[in-house]
Order: sequence, then C-alpha cells, then structure tokens
Amino acid sequence: MANHKSAKKRIRETQVRNLHNRYYAKTARNAMRKLRATTVKDEAAELYKKVSSMLDKLAKKNIIHSNKAANLKSKLAHHVNAL
Repeated sequence: MANHKSAKKRIRETQVRNLHNRYYAKTARNAMRKLRATTVKDEAAELYKKVSSMLDKLAKKNIIHSNKAANLKSKLAHHVNAL
C-alpha cells in the first residue's frame, strides 16, 4: 500500500484516468462494431468518417497505440469499400 501522500494522490489520479480512457475506448469499439454490421454503403461511409476520427483522437491521446489505430482504420476502410 502507498505510504506517501503523493503516491496516494497518484493512485487516485490513475483510477480517474483509467475510467475516462476505458469509456472512450469502449465507445470507439461499439462504433466499430456498428460500422461492421452496416450493409448500406452510404451509411457505412458516413459512419467510417466518425469512427476514423475517434480512432485518431484515441491514438493522439495515447489511449490506443497509433499503429493499432492505423490497422483498425485500414480494416474498416476495406469493409466499407467492399460494400
């Protein structure tokens, strides 16, 4: 267990940050799931723009790795183009 005041504060900050990051990562995952389930090309193209933006923001804030964001965007683009 933490003994120093600063260590206790660091634990509190980490818990808040983890909750915040988990929310945004889960929101992006749900959006990707919705995009993959879409079968209409126009709707998928619109949704792809939003999901792509979400992934870029997550990568910028280091919630997910930038390469992971690029890989996901690539796979989703292939899905949209295949429709």
